Amino acid sequence: MRFLVDAQLPPALARWLVAAGYEAEHVGDVGLGGAKDHAIWAYAVSVGAVIVSKDEDFAQRKVMKNAGPQIVWIRRPNTRRRELLVWFGAVLPRMIDALERGESLIEMS
Repeated sequence: MRFLVDAQLPPALARWLVAAGYEAEHVGDVGLGGAKDHAIWAYAVSVGAVIVSKDEDFAQRKVMKNAGPQIVWIRRPNTRRRELLVWFGAVLPRMIDALERGESLIEMS
């Protein structure tokens, strides 16, 4: 499974996912740090990545057009990086299960 971590989340999350055994990149790692959502969406489609984002626009776009990448919508308030990674570790099994079931929009809070 491959993940593309959006700009509102830290690059450390992509590195954490790699350490957990997944393919992952942060948008900043692939030259999309300041890109518009449609460019991030197109890149995720082209490489077969799941977008992990706090941006509600991706969730709304997924609802409007079911095609495209799977979206993991993080619904957490701003928090320290370490706290975010601990939380992400706790919810990761549930998130992976939902993705493997084929859910196209997963809301994690």
